[in-house]
Amino acid sequence: MDLGRYPKERASQEMRNSIPGLGRVMVFLAAALASASFAIPEDWEEEGVQYGQLGTDVTLPCPGFHASSPVRWRRAGATALPEGSAIQQGSLVLPSASLAFVGAYSCHGEDGGLLHTVSLRLGHLPGVPFVSCRASDYENFSCSWTSSVETFLPTRYITTYRNRNGHVGLCLQDPSRPGTCTVHRSEFWSSYRLNITEVNPLGFSYRLLDVTMQAIIKPDPPEDLVVEPIPLAPRRLHVSWKYPSSWPKEPHFQLRFRLQYRPVIHRSWSVVETVNLSEVITDAFAGLEHVVQVSAKDFLDAGNWSEWSAEARATPVRDLASTASEETTTDARLESLAEESSQAPNPEPINHSDPLEKMAVLVSLGIFAFFILAAVLVITILIWLRVRKHGKDKTKPSFLVAATHLRALPTEAQIL
Repeated sequence: MDLGRYPKERASQEMRNSIPGLGRVMVFLAAALASASFAIPEDWEEEGVQYGQLGTDVTLPCPGFHASSPVRWRRAGATALPEGSAIQQGSLVLPSASLAFVGAYSCHGEDGGLLHTVSLRLGHLPGVPFVSCRASDYENFSCSWTSSVETFLPTRYITTYRNRNGHVGLCLQDPSRPGTCTVHRSEFWSSYRLNITEVNPLGFSYRLLDVTMQAIIKPDPPEDLVVEPIPLAPRRLHVSWKYPSSWPKEPHFQLRFRLQYRPVIHRSWSVVETVNLSEVITDAFAGLEHVVQVSAKDFLDAGNWSEWSAEARATPVRDLASTASEETTTDARLESLAEESSQAPNPEPINHSDPLEKMAVLVSLGIFAFFILAAVLVITILIWLRVRKHGKDKTKPSFLVAATHLRALPTEAQIL
């Protein structure tokens, strides 16, 4: 057995196993580069315009230069060239270029004739863009981005994706919505890797972002929110709404909702969750205007809650019967007070004592009476015990006297 050949065979096998994954990556990068080649416009290479990087030395060549004749450089709108600039072999060298160096330059021959003109534009290399993705339904998702660096240069974006099966496609950009792209007919249970590449005349930079539909789904807010008072129900409001128009009407992907409401004069919200398209608020405040909003989320709790809908307002009705009864009772009380005030004064003294004071007096009298009765009872028992003891003492000596008398009498034997 050739043991030395085993590591080679194993390495060869591992390489063959890694080829499919490597191939997918190469295909993805090739697609991105192909897209980049189509995305970079020709006007970035237009004649008469030169791009340079801020903070570096920028060289402006003079194509009509001849070594035998000197060259002079001028800057449009300025009497002198930028400080520190130098002419080397007919080219103008601008050290540590800044935005102040931007402008039109021209080189001239010894006789003053124009040899070449160039418009200098300066900026930075692209930075890694900030990217976020969101699905407003379960069939499509969109990504948006912003540049992390202000480049001061024209910029384009290449937007591609690769799904779990290795399929590579374009995330389509909409000219009416700059900074966004959309992947149509996406698979809800699949994952995607987005490549957002920022390109300008100096170079490019990209961001790779892995997304899953379940994590990024966020419905649009519910629509057509209506709040209405309920007749003869002073503490109730009827609230109804509709699915967002962007959410497909399919039975397999439903939404659930949460409702928040409060009186306009209060700051704290009450929140109710429901799976219905309407709800009855049962604890509203009669006669106070209420503000109501609703939001939506995937029924199986995937993703995030939508933003709150636009506000709707309504005021619960007043209970007319109760209001009339209260007004009638109030009028009757006022009339009664007026009649009592017009009658002759009562000759009996008015008792202004508080009911609590009366109760306290009664309790005190009860306690006092209890102690009096207890004392009388104790005294009575003591007197009774004393009298009884005294009676026993009187009875005992009479028995002793009788016994002594009987003992002193002579017995029948003595008499005989």
